[in-house]
Amino acid sequence: MNRGRLDILIVGGGIAGCCAAIALTQNGHRVRIVEKENAWRFQSSGIFVYANGLVSLDKLGLLDDILAAGFPVPGGRNAYFDHTGAAIVETIYPTADGGRIPAILGIRRAEMHRVMTARIAALGVPVQLGTNVRGLEDVAGGVLVDLSDGTQVRTNLVIGADGVRSATRAMIGIDVAPRYTGFGVWRAVHRRPADLTDKIMVMGPAKRFGIMPISDDLLYTFGTLAEPKDHHYEPATWPETMAAKFAEFQGPAARFLADLHAGAEVLYTAVEEVVLPLPWHRGRVLLIGDAAHASTPFMGQGGAMAMQDAVVLAQAIEARETLGEALDVFGAARLPVCQFVQDVSRSVGEAGAREVEGDIEARNAEMRDGAQAKVDGFYGRLAELDAEAEAKLAV
Repeated sequence: MNRGRLDILIVGGGIAGCCAAIALTQNGHRVRIVEKENAWRFQSSGIFVYANGLVSLDKLGLLDDILAAGFPVPGGRNAYFDHTGAAIVETIYPTADGGRIPAILGIRRAEMHRVMTARIAALGVPVQLGTNVRGLEDVAGGVLVDLSDGTQVRTNLVIGADGVRSATRAMIGIDVAPRYTGFGVWRAVHRRPADLTDKIMVMGPAKRFGIMPISDDLLYTFGTLAEPKDHHYEPATWPETMAAKFAEFQGPAARFLADLHAGAEVLYTAVEEVVLPLPWHRGRVLLIGDAAHASTPFMGQGGAMAMQDAVVLAQAIEARETLGEALDVFGAARLPVCQFVQDVSRSVGEAGAREVEGDIEARNAEMRDGAQAKVDGFYGRLAELDAEAEAKLAV
């Protein structure tokens, strides 16, 4: 077993980097984070985390604080409507640990990072903001890292958790660029009516509009649809543009679209994927999170995959004699899980994008007959892949 304590540099302070810092520090490693932003700045729209992601947060000792900061959906309910406001079906997501861990939680991204960075501070992890990595050089037993402040750091392991456009990925010679998926996501934050407690999805032809509580007071909405490649929308126009993009949506969506006035908190992002073959490391430099496997948002699993990366990496380092073996087994354990999520999410998005008005009645009937079975099938298969990953770690 690998009992040596490592010096580890993490590049990036997002979900993947923060969770990796917590997991590895809790195992006794000496960890530091460098983050290019001068201050903790995170997109302040919402995120939802299903039970598999909450399991990882539980292992990191974050679950109670995350639950307190967010909004667990009662009963794990997801209510579906079509764009005319007609109810389609309701599905229930699975809980974990006999119901102790809820099925789905909504939370403001800034609140999630507040909880994570508070834990990092409590663990004494040094964080160097406003700092980039300028160069990486293999040396005996480690990596020599040139930082943008002019200093050099010698470390046993570098973890690139620096997102879709990872500079670390390019530095280690992995020539894989993010792929534009053809979709854009519009997000907005609103006051939460007291009676709105479910996750809601409104299904339009080739468009989706979601509503998710993220606290006792707030919810966020998110709309997905096909968008031209490289099209730029001026941020000042985002509220009116989002309202116009989904103007035909009635039912639960209508009151929130009407709330999109000038000055409303709206965010637009183009959706990109990163699909890397193994290995996800070169020597002692490893990629995790979106730097290795960014996904489309249609299954809501991007954050959960980053959280699980952190937990599995810490387990792999403890389970193997050498760091090289640990990084190999980490990739072997994680690739099938992340690839499954990416493939299903991509398929769901592409199927939705092909819809036309005349498909809606047949789609609604199909959802009534099979939506719960699809939910159960997805999470059942995910659990099987997680079990297979655990077996690889144990070998």
